[in-house]
Amino acid sequence: MFQLFLTDSAHMDVEVAESLDEAAQMLQSGGSFDVVLLDLNMPGMNGVAGLKRAMRLNEGKPVAILTGNASPRMLQEIMATGAAGIILKTTPLRSLANAIRFMQAGERYLPLELIQMSQANSGSNGRGDLSGKEMDVLSHLAEGLSNKEIANELQIAEATVKMHVTSICRKISANNRTRAVIVAKEMGLV
Repeated sequence: MFQLFLTDSAHMDVEVAESLDEAAQMLQSGGSFDVVLLDLNMPGMNGVAGLKRAMRLNEGKPVAILTGNASPRMLQEIMATGAAGIILKTTPLRSLANAIRFMQAGERYLPLELIQMSQANSGSNGRGDLSGKEMDVLSHLAEGLSNKEIANELQIAEATVKMHVTSICRKISANNRTRAVIVAKEMGLV
């Protein structure tokens, strides 16, 4: 949908890659692009590492991130890397075209809502307000361990693990443990 709008209405030449490796191949064979826009969750990205790789391949021209949500920590990491900006997937198409033009002109783009979210969270612990024990449980969840295995690892009761999993899900707005791991990865917590 982005490609169709940007090509037809914004008069931009757009090429699409399904993975970072495919994008890297396009950059190596065809040379740099005026602006590269990477989905933070596209295959092969591996967070900021994929961004750095694309920035090297695009020879100093703007590389930006497209994401559904960005934790304050991830936002800081992306911008500290030297990204041209962050565009939210909820950005209206006309605004998307303007953001791309803005970055092409050499400016850095950050939506107001991300700036406000970052400022609102500046007093938080950078972990989505998860406690140390919840972070421990979350890291074991990300490894695919069961509640019983987590309880054994952390030497706590299995019921306590269940309580922490419930609390983690509530705090990061996930409806189950699998979704909690996905959201935590998107937030840069694990």
